[in-house]
Amino acid sequence: MTTTLSRPPLNGVDTPTLFATLDAVKANPDLGKFQFRATNRWISGTHNRTSIQGFYGAGQEDTSRTEAFIYDADHPTVLTGAGNAPTPVEFVLHALAACLTSGLANIAAARGVALTEVESTVEGDINLLGILGLGKAVGQPVRNGYQGIRVSFRIAGDAPDEVLRGLIDQSRSRSAVYDVITNGVPVEIDVTTH
Repeated sequence: MTTTLSRPPLNGVDTPTLFATLDAVKANPDLGKFQFRATNRWISGTHNRTSIQGFYGAGQEDTSRTEAFIYDADHPTVLTGAGNAPTPVEFVLHALAACLTSGLANIAAARGVALTEVESTVEGDINLLGILGLGKAVGQPVRNGYQGIRVSFRIAGDAPDEVLRGLIDQSRSRSAVYDVITNGVPVEIDVTTH
């Protein structure tokens, strides 16, 4: 049993439930296996729409989301799109910032640190030579994706600077999105035509 279970909610985090979840997964590791899903449909040009609703987790199919979350993606006009929404690579930046911030809030609450401000800026550098398949043609092999990503945090709370910095380090070390970006993950693509 986690001894800090009596800690009250903090930073908007339900810490009693957080500690109960830690105890439950420790007791039954299979509860930690989750599968998230997204369905995407092409609209026109580079504009497409993703729907996210159901997922499997904690040993069962989750039905708590009564409506789907809808996210559009597009390219800006300079990249042959219509600028209807952020680009897919901008969603990667959003996912990284959101994962680090969510983890930070949980970790701070678990450690009893009250946060008063958290803000991050995420920047990523891409060279279109890779995406356009022109790198080899101009003698510059270039990857398709980000060549580098920088995250800059501003954080304030009721703890010394080194403790606040430590919260960010711990969030990074536990972030699923940071792990996917920095370590990669096998991706299978299946195609059905009709």
